[in-house]
Amino acid sequence: MPRKDVPPKASATESMEKALTDAAKKKYVLRLYVTGMTRRSQEAIRNVEKICRERLHGNCDLEVIDIYQQPNLAKGDQIIAVPTLIKKVPLPLRRLIGDLSKEERVLMGLDLKAVPFKKKDEEEDERTLDSI
Repeated sequence: MPRKDVPPKASATESMEKALTDAAKKKYVLRLYVTGMTRRSQEAIRNVEKICRERLHGNCDLEVIDIYQQPNLAKGDQIIAVPTLIKKVPLPLRRLIGDLSKEERVLMGLDLKAVPFKKKDEEEDERTLDSI
């Protein structure tokens, strides 16, 4: 029986890149909790809007909620600190709490970027820097 042409298997890198591209095409539903119009709240809003525009190409419904104006929504989503970004869709649900100025951290939290592999000594160096 003649062998049919079988396409070559994609490498792990190619598979990951395809998954990330597919993820960027999905519709994201995000909820950002802030406290009023403080500098930190405005920064969080700008950063998340930029990610929605540049990385999700507009495939994003972003709802910004001021916990002073809508405390019941904050209570319903069990918000304990702000700013908090909740990714409701696509699943799994994710929560990013605190500083949203680090784009890499937000992208990893939204599953838009693979978690970088770190060697053990690099992790220790990072912990040391964080504690300074």
